[in-house]
Amino acid sequence: MNVVRRLTSIASGRNFVSSDNVGETETPRSKPNQNREETESTETTSYEKDSVSSSENSDHLPKEIREDMDCGIIKGNGTESGRIITTKKKGLNDQKDKTISYRAEHVIGTGSFGVVFQAKCLETEEKVAIKKVLQDKRYKNRELQIMRMLDHPNVVELKHSFFSTTEKDELYLNLVLEYVPETIYRASRSYTKMNQHMPLIYIQLYTYQICRAMNYLHQVVGVCHRDIKPQNLLVNNVTHEVKICDFGSAKMLIPGEPNISYICSRYYRAPELIFGATEYTSAIDMWSVGCVMAELFLGHPLFPGETSVDQLVEIIKILGTPAREEIKNMNPRYNDFKFPQIKAQPWHKIFRRQVSPEAMDLASRLLQYSPNLRCTAVREKKNS
Repeated sequence: MNVVRRLTSIASGRNFVSSDNVGETETPRSKPNQNREETESTETTSYEKDSVSSSENSDHLPKEIREDMDCGIIKGNGTESGRIITTKKKGLNDQKDKTISYRAEHVIGTGSFGVVFQAKCLETEEKVAIKKVLQDKRYKNRELQIMRMLDHPNVVELKHSFFSTTEKDELYLNLVLEYVPETIYRASRSYTKMNQHMPLIYIQLYTYQICRAMNYLHQVVGVCHRDIKPQNLLVNNVTHEVKICDFGSAKMLIPGEPNISYICSRYYRAPELIFGATEYTSAIDMWSVGCVMAELFLGHPLFPGETSVDQLVEIIKILGTPAREEIKNMNPRYNDFKFPQIKAQPWHKIFRRQVSPEAMDLASRLLQYSPNLRCTAVREKKNS
């Protein structure tokens, strides 16, 4: 494994340039209704106008999909600026169905998962974000099922959902979400561009809200997000309220049931995933939270690996070589323990700024190799 040669060169003080082809694409491409595992968003804008969409019969679709539909399918692409999307929302408690119309304004994010565009509800003048993803007609959409369960002030709200189709007979799921204008990623980068650090009070406030959301997801709902990163943390730049978004990789983890290990964006990927663990826990989210918090202090990612191999090297360079027992805790099936010994760096040398001992202590508790020793979202009080 090339990681051994990399670490050996680091331990001996030599530089090592990797030419290793690890044999995996670092940005997994999502298939219809399968979890997006690693994407980066880009911003683009479209200004074409189009006509009002209409609905069509959905009887030809499997029962699993029809159960997710409020009514019918909307025809057309729907993301062009100025396009009016008219759909219906089923009335509750024998109330009449409600017609809802959205005017698409512009695209605010794209990726292998699909597209997110800003729109305005014509009935209420409310801004919304509509996430449009390709839907496999054979299965229910896990993201939709999970989002219907969620109700928390630090989790983005699902307001409505509808399906649309194209001339190629492709089926798309559209999730209508509350609109939050900023992300923690862009907020952090704005300080970096000004050669400044994010104020400590904001880092405290954001980390607290992220942990609050994690406690709700993990302990109340039983959902692991599996892609916590600054781009998926929305923030209101006036009130500083944080909202977790993008549940395209989220899953309810069942003990004993295997899961894919190639999940979560690389910089925030827990080490047990890099070691190939398939029976992991929601502790992978807490590792990601630790990476995000550290990034807010630093102004750049803590573990900026260019490949999965390089990612492990970046982690070991800071945390030191994991002990045999720690590797077993990450993945009991991993048997290659031939790693050169690298010493852990003290946290005060990593942050290189005025960071409180409490913050460094929290970082060390979140960024533990052993998932079972990793800090949870809410620390339980010890009995006195």
